[in-house]
Amino acid sequence: MRRYIRAFLVCMLFAVFSALYVYSKLFYSDLSVGGGLGGRTFLHRAAASQRSDIGQETRRGPDETGPGDQHWYTRYETWKLGERRQGEELFGWQEKSTSMPPCRYIMRKAGGRVGTAAAMHLAVVACGQRLEETLTMLKSAVMLSIKPLCLHILAEDQLHASFIESLESWPSSFRSRFNYTLYPITFPHENAGEWKRLFKPCASQRLFLPLILKEVDSLVYVDSDILFLQPVDALWSLLAHFNATQLAAMAPEHEEPRIAWYSRFARHPYYGRTGINSGVMLMNMTRIRATYFKNDMTSVGLRWEELLMPLLQKYKLNMTWGDQDLLNIIFHHNPECLLEVPCHWNYRPDHCIYGSNCGSAEEEGIFILHGNRGVYHDLKQPAFRAVYDAIRQYSFGEDPVSSLLVPLEEELLKTTRSYCGKSHVLFTKRLAHSLANVNRDAQRPHGR
Repeated sequence: MRRYIRAFLVCMLFAVFSALYVYSKLFYSDLSVGGGLGGRTFLHRAAASQRSDIGQETRRGPDETGPGDQHWYTRYETWKLGERRQGEELFGWQEKSTSMPPCRYIMRKAGGRVGTAAAMHLAVVACGQRLEETLTMLKSAVMLSIKPLCLHILAEDQLHASFIESLESWPSSFRSRFNYTLYPITFPHENAGEWKRLFKPCASQRLFLPLILKEVDSLVYVDSDILFLQPVDALWSLLAHFNATQLAAMAPEHEEPRIAWYSRFARHPYYGRTGINSGVMLMNMTRIRATYFKNDMTSVGLRWEELLMPLLQKYKLNMTWGDQDLLNIIFHHNPECLLEVPCHWNYRPDHCIYGSNCGSAEEEGIFILHGNRGVYHDLKQPAFRAVYDAIRQYSFGEDPVSSLLVPLEEELLKTTRSYCGKSHVLFTKRLAHSLANVNRDAQRPHGR
């Protein structure tokens, strides 16, 4: 009889614990999706706080601007409260009731008429100590651009307020040339830690831009250590040169296979003779999202979001440059998808530290300067640092020729003992032409 009583008690205890376990799982799953009281309360308070702050900002004077400007603050808070519904499954984002506002640019034409023009989309990822470097890149883009810019800034949360403060402090004549949105750093939730640690912090975020920016058709992505010496428009115009299969444009990693990294050391497939560099990428993201990519894992083509993690798992022990290596592997198997552009679109120290080996830059000048290896912040390549410092120190509104170009040319003359300094004319050849156009536009009575 005692045995039956013990068995009954054990069954009762098991039933009680099972019920408690099921109840706790249901309760916390409700909270995690915002379906329970806690989730609804958080979103309600956040939205109420947003409305309160916006109400305060609408009482600002007509000439007061800053980080609290209603238009920008609303967009920023809307993004932070809930992310895209289309990235929900892959990234674990919350659903958002309204889509991101279209990035359009309002321009005042001659005669006071108001019209709109579609913007060029430019994206950058900023983590760690990259705030100043990123702002300098954005300054070079905005200063030289002809068409309006839509800036997509993916940054760590602690950098957002600094970006808003800095960008909103720029003179209104320059702020009218661009629109911007700040985004959190987000990776697929199942492997977020692995993606974030790949190569440098947040570097692999660029791989997920087609999945994050679902509403953007085409995009220029650049690293934070990029400087535009030619308007972004020139790179954007290459989209019109894509053939029916091309969906991205990048420059080669090197021009000379005998001294190129990939051709000497790579332990995985790479594009072409010397590989490609991912610091500057022009992307037709609509095509990227729609394409089934050939690969060496299956005979069936895989979509972009299906391809990345299997490739990482297969090659991660053989990769040195992280996300750039993955792009090389993808375009090795799909070379018809890539438009290879000349090296003056992505000019790096590698093009001059062993002697000048970028023929297109010698003919055309440098269009885009890429200060990898940290050369903007040390004394190893003074020519690169001179260009960075000149743009960083330039104040909007000053004459760009006398305040930027002339001092830069004088500084570059001090760098001629270095290999890159010997090619100093290349650093200002295209920039001089671009700044002359900026001056001409500024002198027009109705501006842009």
